Amino acid sequence: MGEGGEGGRPFLGQGKLESGHYVGEERIMLILAKAALGLGATMAMAGVYVFHEGVIRVDVDEHRAGGSHVHVWVPATVVSVGMHFMPKDQLNHTTVEVRPFLPALREVAKELERYPNVELVDVSDARDHVRVAMVDGKLRIDAVSGDGDVVHVSVPARVLRDLADELEERAPGV
Repeated sequence: MGEGGEGGRPFLGQGKLESGHYVGEERIMLILAKAALGLGATMAMAGVYVFHEGVIRVDVDEHRAGGSHVHVWVPATVVSVGMHFMPKDQLNHTTVEVRPFLPALREVAKELERYPNVELVDVSDARDHVRVAMVDGKLRIDAVSGDGDVVHVSVPARVLRDLADELEERAPGV
């Protein structure tokens, strides 16, 4: 027998045939590799888009018998996308409720973006402690009770401004 496998056909991995065309198995592998590369690049770009606004983080720990431990991390993009899927009657009701506060919310959110690292409020008493600060461009609220219960909430400042703008767009007359 000469070169190659059965019928003079090259073994998988031996490269191209003399005519310059890939063997059937190699052609399939090449197509699968290209598809995997395309899918991987698409997933990477989707991940970048989803997380480009940051992450909203909520952590709640109750330190008592039967206490809850809830840790939720959600891409901030979910807020703006979720606004488009919210039922119109519920959204209209919400805009009516918050209409008087929208200009102030928009201005506060815009100003918070100018101060990415600043402590806004720090209040303590004999049992409890609450801290509100901007940390790396995120509004962070930390609350610790005397019972040991802990709540941490972190929201990118840009999300607050985008939320105010979106609500203002949907609330005519503001």
